[in-house]
Amino acid sequence: MLSPGEEFEGYVVDERLGQGGYATVYRAHDADREVALKVLDDNHRDWAQVGRLRREFEFARRLEHPHIVTVYTCGAGWLSMELVSGGGIANVDTMANRLAALEQIADALDYTHNRAIVHCDVKPANILVHPDFSRAVLIDFGVAHAIADDIGHRPAQVEASLPYSAPELITGHAPTEATDEYALACTTVELITGSPPFTAPTGFGLIEAHLHRPPPRRSREIDWLPRVFDSITAKALAKAPEDRYGSCREFVSVVSRALH
Repeated sequence: MLSPGEEFEGYVVDERLGQGGYATVYRAHDADREVALKVLDDNHRDWAQVGRLRREFEFARRLEHPHIVTVYTCGAGWLSMELVSGGGIANVDTMANRLAALEQIADALDYTHNRAIVHCDVKPANILVHPDFSRAVLIDFGVAHAIADDIGHRPAQVEASLPYSAPELITGHAPTEATDEYALACTTVELITGSPPFTAPTGFGLIEAHLHRPPPRRSREIDWLPRVFDSITAKALAKAPEDRYGSCREFVSVVSRALH
């Protein structure tokens, strides 16, 4: 754990911003700028975690988009990136601002897909916003997948967050653009209704739900939610990838029109 005032790889640590499952993020600065400094915890520095952090850096560095996090430098077990200090998208105050943020992230995902990269871990925790809510930013490409990797061989199981995992990801099939759309749909449902579409007390229960249960009809529980919201999200949450919308932007735009 780094302390305020401590120097690390050319940066001076200002404060700890947060801690995840395997890394701690600090606000830090050098002579040029403030950054978010992500450092692997001491007990998570095996080859797999170091490789994941390097992968996160390499994928993000290949992408230049206003709603994708900008990365700066990377070393063994750490990276520095753009500082986004407004917190997660769940902090966004109004429905209109949440929909605007989702539209920005959908645009970022379609941009990513056009470059043959699938994020594979879209969820509220990986969407940050600037303090005035004017700009949402997609972060953490640590489990991203290059579609070109699928040529000639079956991909290895891809890590992801279970409440947002598409059926094809769970069953070990190659992720596609539709995989991110499914996760974006889970994220959208959570941000609009308060919980993701599928919940269960166990991981096995969540897997069963993603694979076999139809999406819930939230308009039956929430008075102000129009019925069309159920059919829109059901399409984005289709079990078969080819049955979903043609792009993330298309999905979010249809949601926005239904709720405005």
